[in-house]
Amino acid sequence: MTFSSIEICAGAGGQALGLEQAGFDHACLVEIETPACQTLRFNRPQWHVVEGDLHHFSASKWQGVELLAGGVPCPPFSKAGKQLGNDDERDLFPEALRLVSECKPQAVMLENVRGLLDSVFDEYRAKIISDLKKLGYIAEWRLLNASDFGVPQLRPRVVFVALKADASRFFNWPTPGLQPAPTVGEALYDLMAANGWRGAKAWRELACDIAPTLVGGSKKHGGPDLGPTRAKKAWATLGVDGKGIADELPTSNFVGMPRLTVRMAARIQGFPDHWQFSGKKTAAYRQIGNAFPPPVACAVGQQIQLALHAAAKAKLKRA
Repeated sequence: MTFSSIEICAGAGGQALGLEQAGFDHACLVEIETPACQTLRFNRPQWHVVEGDLHHFSASKWQGVELLAGGVPCPPFSKAGKQLGNDDERDLFPEALRLVSECKPQAVMLENVRGLLDSVFDEYRAKIISDLKKLGYIAEWRLLNASDFGVPQLRPRVVFVALKADASRFFNWPTPGLQPAPTVGEALYDLMAANGWRGAKAWRELACDIAPTLVGGSKKHGGPDLGPTRAKKAWATLGVDGKGIADELPTSNFVGMPRLTVRMAARIQGFPDHWQFSGKKTAAYRQIGNAFPPPVACAVGQQIQLALHAAAKAKLKRA
């Protein structure tokens, strides 16, 4: 039995790729940014990518799809912003709820930043759960760390899962893996050493911890870097210059702290090396930094799959 999904705010496909790995076929992916749409089409020509504003998208033609998933914009809830919630024009949770009512999926999966769990949003979260309950869903929020699922960075993310009542009783949140996530040095050593950099082994020993949370590039503030001052200091303890993204790998005679390349950043985010990113360096890094790590999406998606399969079997037994 194959389940289909609609992906909203798809970005560069981090969540979509993870859900594909979990066994979902994507009926449609919606994304507003042109470079991200080009990334999706390049890596998966068979995917139906809709480029445009989510406010103008209707899911009515996909009634019966099993899963509606996506990563709605985080600025309304991020501690780095003003945390305006539903007063922020970028809040797309209402649009997600509209699409749920239109296509009536068996399950919903949305991700956002940790700030969404702050007490200031208690009523906001409760209203979303209440609205979905009226539509026949049982919903729950959970904080998951990417490092618990093999990703070499902490990256705490709030994941929201809602299922129809008959499937909800079969759903269990994924448990952390038994093996610790690789360190930055372990994850990136082969790339750092690819051009014969003599300092690569010493760097690997220094980069002996997982990365701080990778931050997406800002449209307002120009080119890509690895985040605010505190994040740059954390990267520096791992021997990485966080003030920008490198165009090339370190050469044999390189001296100093190397910067990450786009490919290195993608590995830190859990993307496989075969996944290519469209656009120039800044656009590519922004797609990576704003992505949901595929291994985390896969872990949650597998649990949703199990719940849907169990509910389908239970329904057959009752028939």
